[in-house]
Amino acid sequence: MSIGDYLALPFAQHALIASTLVAVTCGLVGPFVTCRNMAFAVHASAELAFTGAAAGLLVAGNAVGGALAGAIVVAALIAVLTTRRRERDSAIGVVLAAGLALGVLLLGYYHGFATEATNILFGDIFGVSTGQIVLLAVIAAAATAILTVIHRPLLFASVDPEVAAARGLATGLLGLTFLVLLAFTVTEAAQVVGTLLVLSLAITPAASAQRLAAGPLAMAGLSVAFAVLAADGGLILSLQSGTVKPSVLVASISFALYLGARLAGPGLRRRHRARRVGVAGVADPACPVGPACSVGPAGPVGPVRPAGSGRPGGSATMDT
Repeated sequence: MSIGDYLALPFAQHALIASTLVAVTCGLVGPFVTCRNMAFAVHASAELAFTGAAAGLLVAGNAVGGALAGAIVVAALIAVLTTRRRERDSAIGVVLAAGLALGVLLLGYYHGFATEATNILFGDIFGVSTGQIVLLAVIAAAATAILTVIHRPLLFASVDPEVAAARGLATGLLGLTFLVLLAFTVTEAAQVVGTLLVLSLAITPAASAQRLAAGPLAMAGLSVAFAVLAADGGLILSLQSGTVKPSVLVASISFALYLGARLAGPGLRRRHRARRVGVAGVADPACPVGPACSVGPAGPVGPVRPAGSGRPGGSATMDT
């Protein structure tokens, strides 16, 4: 069968729609994950989706619903236990170990078929139902709306949390909101590539875009484009091959894009710097908001003048 023949089938159409929805959501969330250095939190949320799925099967016979409910619990635990940045990784590791043990325990009490729970680990994109597509669409729309509202203060809190807190931003609430959004995003991505490969959509496209983009909007656009290319491209290649799982091909395409960005990135960055000659300062390499620009609640707000640059007192100032 040709690709056109496959895409005429309902299961392939459902899979393509689902992969696109998941990719768009991951592409939007990913840049903030890289800015906030939360790759390990993504990994933990993905792994603990299995625990939620096992609980959902045991209590209500609904693995996906359980995984989404568990995502909220995981986000709350991480938010409570990681108030200090230096304790973040160790606290997430503790939650991850305890959560996986609980998942294995719960699955042991379930006497039905555990396929739905194990599919969370490995992904089952060709088994997506119409109801799951609706749920994925709702999550994608909610994630887009939330990020549209909070992206500027969230970017500010990601780049310089201490200054953001000093200016009155509710950094704790912003962090919790993002963690819940991240947990839902990772849980929906697990249905496509599985928890074991979820980083290929939630992290790698954003990491690739970070190498090429000159600003936050460009980074978000490239991240979404790379995620959609990897997700849909992997799905189509899997249909063509007939033997290789989509998750493997999604991860492979995503990694290839990252390698290409690593090779092309230095040249592009030199061009970006050349265009900004005369502006003092250095951009945050993990969050490209432009050299020497402070990020306020309303976005980048102008170059920071170095100490002693002509104003009384000799302190660093910021043009608004």
